Amino acid sequence: MNTHNGTLSVRVTRIETLTPEIKRFTFVDPDGKHLPAFSGGSHVVVVMQDGDKTHRNAYSLMGSPYDSSAYQIAVRRVEDGRGGSRHLHEAVTEGALLQILQPANLFPLAKHARQHVFIAGGVGITPVYSQMEELHTKQASFELHLAVRGPEHTALGLELQARYGARVHLYVQGQDERMDIRGILAERPLGSHVYVCGPDSMIDDTVDSAHALGWTDSHIHFERFTEQGSTGQPFSVTLARQGVTIDVPPDQSLLEAAEQAGYKVPYLCRGGACGYCETEVLDLDGELDHRDDWLSDEDKLSQRKFMPCVSRASCSRLVVDL
Repeated sequence: MNTHNGTLSVRVTRIETLTPEIKRFTFVDPDGKHLPAFSGGSHVVVVMQDGDKTHRNAYSLMGSPYDSSAYQIAVRRVEDGRGGSRHLHEAVTEGALLQILQPANLFPLAKHARQHVFIAGGVGITPVYSQMEELHTKQASFELHLAVRGPEHTALGLELQARYGARVHLYVQGQDERMDIRGILAERPLGSHVYVCGPDSMIDDTVDSAHALGWTDSHIHFERFTEQGSTGQPFSVTLARQGVTIDVPPDQSLLEAAEQAGYKVPYLCRGGACGYCETEVLDLDGELDHRDDWLSDEDKLSQRKFMPCVSRASCSRLVVDL
């Protein structure tokens, strides 16, 4: 297996246009070996050199967890994003070599769930692909409710309907009734778990509906699919362990600015969801702008915790334990 500076080399063997915005990429090992095993809900970080800029974007693995001969990801082109998705859509061709990190899973299945209910919107379907395949192989009970913006966005949903039949419910805007999330979650058997990936409004609606119906947080799972990083006003941060001060520009996160300057900051998701890069604030003169889903409200109010992958600051001084 080819490795380079901690990454894996993969070759792009196929690129498919699925919708006006989404392409699916198939990766294999250049020497024909099997890639590392993964579980349903896993993602990889794709590392792309784009001129003097390095993009590191996380994408869910869509294939079967029981077939590591190839990986598949689906990439939605984000026109006003940070450039990673545009680079994949515009610059990467079949036969190209890319670098990826080892798979990590921040959206795993609940192994003892009695029933698995998936709710997804648009490209939020991607982590569900591998999860449903894992459950199908184990003959577990599951169903999917997928909402898309129009007939031209149905390719992935139709693929899943062809494989799993009536367990896949497709809601096409302009053709079908709006998805009733509360109705979907009502009267589920004890031990059911819900997984949601999609727009923030869909996630919030699912979490609020589940809470209103008496579901506990341990049975509610979600993953956001925003393009990683953050933008905003520039700020400066002192990395206490390194003894350096880094200027964070408007179009980079602290994580990205530190990487560009040659300093390593631990990370997994790059999207403020996993907590892996959480660091302690040692000194602050100003305000923190928390943009993560990891820290508790209490931690955010304390101004003593910071997530370098997405959060920002408006301050004259910020020192973190990195």
